[in-house]
Amino acid sequence: MAITINNLYFHYTPNEPVLTDINLEINTSTAIIGQNGAGKTTLAKLLNGLLKPVKGDIELDNLNTRNHSTAKLAHKIGYAFQNPDQQLFHNKVLDEAMFGPLNIGLDKKTAKANALTALEKLGLQEYSNENPYDLSLAERKLLTIASIIAMDTDIILLDEPTIAQDHQGIEKIKELILDLQKNKLVLVISHDMDLIVSTLPKTLVLTEGEVLIHDDTIKVFSQPEILTSAKVLPPAITQLAKALDWSETILTKEEFINTYRNR
Repeated sequence: MAITINNLYFHYTPNEPVLTDINLEINTSTAIIGQNGAGKTTLAKLLNGLLKPVKGDIELDNLNTRNHSTAKLAHKIGYAFQNPDQQLFHNKVLDEAMFGPLNIGLDKKTAKANALTALEKLGLQEYSNENPYDLSLAERKLLTIASIIAMDTDIILLDEPTIAQDHQGIEKIKELILDLQKNKLVLVISHDMDLIVSTLPKTLVLTEGEVLIHDDTIKVFSQPEILTSAKVLPPAITQLAKALDWSETILTKEEFINTYRNR
């Protein structure tokens, strides 16, 4: 599983570039970060074919997004939108979770089994017969993620998955992202730096539509000047370790405790 991006340019309005000369090879699960307006969601929509490049190419394995519809690309990449209400339209939670699998050609029995498994993973199985809009915003967000997981695509793209989540919901999403990476390429757009450093091995930083860095997550967060340039703050625990003049790059609470004990 790999995503190859060559000389990608995109704009909504001529002479107002949104993405400029993007060149990437993504074959490891990756976080996509940057300030608002950096081009993160636009890149996501280009990856799944909702938008087409103005110039350049995107290939999902051997599928060039220029030459295939969003419906065709949905067999390869599942995309959970940032706003769940843009993605929900069925009257029953189970039907919503089954829609994606059915839409890419899975038989009804497999689609239902996948949907029920996905709902269970996200703690929504008890709402199977409820109307999605009777759920809270946080639960609707989890439902859109479940509907994508149920499609069982090779690539999964989650846009701001922790929106409206409490601590329990965030921990559930962390566990899910780690589990999915065992056999899928997972991309996560997020402002939640704690989520990123605890789940994604690679990080891509966008700023003003250009790639600032794409490297191991620990290497990215070891370079405060890069983060400052992108107007991104590292996790609070990383900032604390730096304030204590520790030379190590600390990304998690566990790392902080272990480092403190060993000093």
